[in-house]
Amino acid sequence: MNLGKVAVLLGGLSAEREVSLMSGQGVLKALQTSGVDAQAFDPAEQDLSALKAQGVQRCFIALHGRYGEDGAVQGALELLGIPYTGSGVMASSIAMDKVMTKRVWVAEGLPTPAHVLVHRADMEGVDVNDLVAQLGLPMIVKPAREGSSIGVTRVDRVDQLKPALQEAARCDADILCEQCIVGDEVTCPVLGHGDAAHALPVIRIVAPDGNYDYQNKYFTDDTQYLVPCGLPEGEELAIQALVVKAYQVLGCRGWGRIDVMIDGRTRQPYLLEINTSPGMTGHSLVPMSARAAGISYEQLCLQLLQAAQLDNALPQELAS
Repeated sequence: MNLGKVAVLLGGLSAEREVSLMSGQGVLKALQTSGVDAQAFDPAEQDLSALKAQGVQRCFIALHGRYGEDGAVQGALELLGIPYTGSGVMASSIAMDKVMTKRVWVAEGLPTPAHVLVHRADMEGVDVNDLVAQLGLPMIVKPAREGSSIGVTRVDRVDQLKPALQEAARCDADILCEQCIVGDEVTCPVLGHGDAAHALPVIRIVAPDGNYDYQNKYFTDDTQYLVPCGLPEGEELAIQALVVKAYQVLGCRGWGRIDVMIDGRTRQPYLLEINTSPGMTGHSLVPMSARAAGISYEQLCLQLLQAAQLDNALPQELAS
């Protein structure tokens, strides 16, 4: 297998740097074990232009959050002419923004919880009672462009809403207030591109007290991940079909993972958000789902790396 010199992009500048370092080290080890000429590259410590000087021919993006999952690094790699894993510039940028993602899904007729966008600059004038009237309680408040549950609060009482808005505003100028769907929490990875995109097994998440926060995602063993998910076969198949459609309409490629809530009363699934550079840590869900489908961690990393590409390949004389 001749994949050339590979840089695993890890760390970065986002609030998810710590998680990215764990993901990247796992990917790096897996690629090196598989015989790939791979090295670590932290954009927080080296300028991306150094990739060319080092002779890098492909990049595995293990960055999470801003400057890594939002189209910024993807655009830089396009200009450098270095193929990379995962979605391209536009899909990455839209998917990182939960509000823009919802707008696309709503326009395509896909189910997602009702929401209201609040701007940090207008926060002092927000009528919390009006928000409750529109979305009800409980409500989820979160930054529009963060991941790993950073800055996310579940609001059960009106007096919790202002502090929740302030917490989210520390992370982002745009704040998403969202109807809270009470029921089963699941996630489902998607691999591939276009008509070849396909879903992996659904994972059902059972977190302590129903709180799947940053700590319970990465640093405890108390959260249960059920795969097989234990849902009726028809429900799992419906969720898999839904997430593939959600992935395709955003123009994603390579891989992604979509989080879904299933209403406990109606059993209607609702799309929450998509991750276009999912975690690859010891607690991460894409490797877990892949393993249930018979794909090892090493095989998954190689498959993603082989699919690395550019949106638009520049002529070689311009890319050099």
